[in-house]
Amino acid sequence: MAWNDWKWQLQNRLLKAEDLIGKLELIEEEKEAFEESKEIFSFAVTPYYLSLIDPSDPNCPIRKQVIPRKEELIRMPNEVEDPLAEQVFMPVKGVTHRYPDRALWYLSHICAVYCRFCTRKRKVSNPEETPSKDEWEAALDYFRTHPEIKEVILSGGDPLTLADHQLDYLLSQLNNIKHINHIRIHSRYPVTLPMRITDSICEIFRKYFPIYMVTHFNHPKELTEDASVALKKLCQSGNLIMMNQSVLLKGINDSEDVLESLNYLLLKAGVKPYYLHQCDEVFGSSGFVVPITRGIEIMYKLRGRRSGISIPTYVKDLTGGGGKIPLNPSYIIENREKGYLMKNYNGDLYEIIH
Repeated sequence: MAWNDWKWQLQNRLLKAEDLIGKLELIEEEKEAFEESKEIFSFAVTPYYLSLIDPSDPNCPIRKQVIPRKEELIRMPNEVEDPLAEQVFMPVKGVTHRYPDRALWYLSHICAVYCRFCTRKRKVSNPEETPSKDEWEAALDYFRTHPEIKEVILSGGDPLTLADHQLDYLLSQLNNIKHINHIRIHSRYPVTLPMRITDSICEIFRKYFPIYMVTHFNHPKELTEDASVALKKLCQSGNLIMMNQSVLLKGINDSEDVLESLNYLLLKAGVKPYYLHQCDEVFGSSGFVVPITRGIEIMYKLRGRRSGISIPTYVKDLTGGGGKIPLNPSYIIENREKGYLMKNYNGDLYEIIH
């Protein structure tokens, strides 16, 4: 059946407001935001992920992640195009080497769904950003000649957009670099395109143990039967160690009840809740931002009352490339009326607007 074919899902993504006619009734604000935001960031959603949206509820947590809103057009003073300074730390195209022992490899500009809060909206959907085969080889040479690199993180876009044979090649090359301790893959396809998790891709993953996969579920509605089957397949057939990172999002999952339900469902599917991210300070994200004080309150309500393995670490990836810092009072140096000063592991101070 075409519905269960991941390539069909990608080829039949809905790419503009007109594609939603008869499938989703847009409210006036959404119609206006579609028109005004199309020059800023692409829209795309798979038929599968669209089917999870409540067509009659403008506040549906799936809908709010993918349908443009007017807040996305507002640029706050603290918002930047590249909040994590990935381009600054890019020695060869596609490779961000910011931390001494690990490097992130951007392999694809394509996502099944373009999330409105995406930290890489400056580059995803832009084909010029995807490395060529020659640039793959330059990246591999960089990894080979930097013995301090213990971990390579495959990212994008979504790296599972690549064909099976391409992933097999890249994983085999990385696996042959002796100083690389393990490989990590970041993918949202178990959420937005679970059909991509095929028997053939699991056979490839199984050859290169240990591989860690970090996926990105934000709400319990995303843990469908299809998604759960895909996750269990990755664990059992792919022999992957599975983790999840969520983003704390206003009106979507800023509730201890929602996060508790999400994290228990993840554990049931074999996935460890890993990080809960404070929303990055990327242009257009202000409508999603939850105050840090609320995030800390939620974590206090979960910790000690729920299973320890169901509790992710609440973190802020500091704007400017300062790294991830746990968000708890011991790391907050100064609480200001409009924000915080925080210190990273190197002792550098960063200001966070909340």
